[in-house]
Amino acid sequence: MEVYTARQAILNRKEHVVAYELLYRDSPENIFPNIDPHEATAKVVMQTHLNQGIAPITDNKPALINFGEQSIIEGLPLLLPKSQVMIEVLETVTPSEQVYQACKALYHQGYHLALDDFIYDPKWARFFNLVKMIKFDIQTTSLEKIAPLLTQLKARKKLKLLAEKVETKEEFEEAKRLGFHYFQGYYFCKPQMGSSYDLETNQPVLLSLIQESLKTPININKIAAYFEHDSALSYKLLKFTNSGILPITQQIDSIKKAVVYLGDLQIKKLILLMATGIIASNKPKELTRIAIIRARFCELIAQKAFPAQSEACFIMGLFSLLDAMLDKPMEVVLENLSIVDDVTEALLSSKPSLLKYVLNTVKEYEKGSWFKTKSQADMINVDYELLAGFYKQSVIWANKYDHC
Repeated sequence: MEVYTARQAILNRKEHVVAYELLYRDSPENIFPNIDPHEATAKVVMQTHLNQGIAPITDNKPALINFGEQSIIEGLPLLLPKSQVMIEVLETVTPSEQVYQACKALYHQGYHLALDDFIYDPKWARFFNLVKMIKFDIQTTSLEKIAPLLTQLKARKKLKLLAEKVETKEEFEEAKRLGFHYFQGYYFCKPQMGSSYDLETNQPVLLSLIQESLKTPININKIAAYFEHDSALSYKLLKFTNSGILPITQQIDSIKKAVVYLGDLQIKKLILLMATGIIASNKPKELTRIAIIRARFCELIAQKAFPAQSEACFIMGLFSLLDAMLDKPMEVVLENLSIVDDVTEALLSSKPSLLKYVLNTVKEYEKGSWFKTKSQADMINVDYELLAGFYKQSVIWANKYDHC
């Protein structure tokens, strides 16, 4: 049976990803209240350990995993490697003596504990000596209300504070000012205020490459010439070609040879991936990673549902965060790019379409909204059971491009 996994990045004050919260479910139905959370968590742990799947999903960074009261009391976290996980004590857990003793045992075993969606109650005070992190949902409890408590908590030098559901730049800056160490939320995947990056005027070679790559068929000679006019792009091209990602029998030592060897589809994909990374160079690195994972995820879904649209779906996924990268409305970004109508419509319109259902499926999966994910996948006749595998493949695939 498949285990359904999504992840959400946790960033430090410099907006570098330091960990991921893993959003696990046993099946789509687990979102309903009548599903026992202990049973769901137990199945996840037993089936995966996490099936040796923590490292590929989190890029070898720590994983934060939610545990309910029964799971904690029964010592379920002990089945996981303490070096790879942080145990999140859900907000629904009661601060009883039994829970305290279970958390104390985990603490002495070397596990790191966090209190999730924390709302202060004096009964939790003794737990502060056991936990490494406290997470505050700043949409549920405002930063203004949290501030007095933070003063007390910051006196504990080893205790880290995380603001979750950060949705705006203002919230991020205020949380930093109040002393939060870590941050989580959709702000890091959405447009933020800042100086605009003018792709057309600042990167003419890159823009020409993008435009050329969107043509069918592409002109290999023109592509090679554009690469030859930019040493940084040429370096990335040769590094990628010789990186071992693709099987080659001899080392590629020229721009033209690399372009010819890769062929239309791979060179087009590489150009778009490089362009995305360069465009987002002044943004958190995770933004680029999400875009690359989305691109591959959309492509894999399309290959299963309607293969003729797989290339369009790759471009759609990759470009789905361009507005965040450039701090411009999506319609302004796309007017300078010769993208096929189906992709443009999926990115700009709420109108139902095959590509829109693919994009919605991916977005809902990222959020861990399993019921909505299944609903969108059903619209394109994609078996929900396949999505977990597609997502894991996409993360592993994206990792290969990380240093190219």
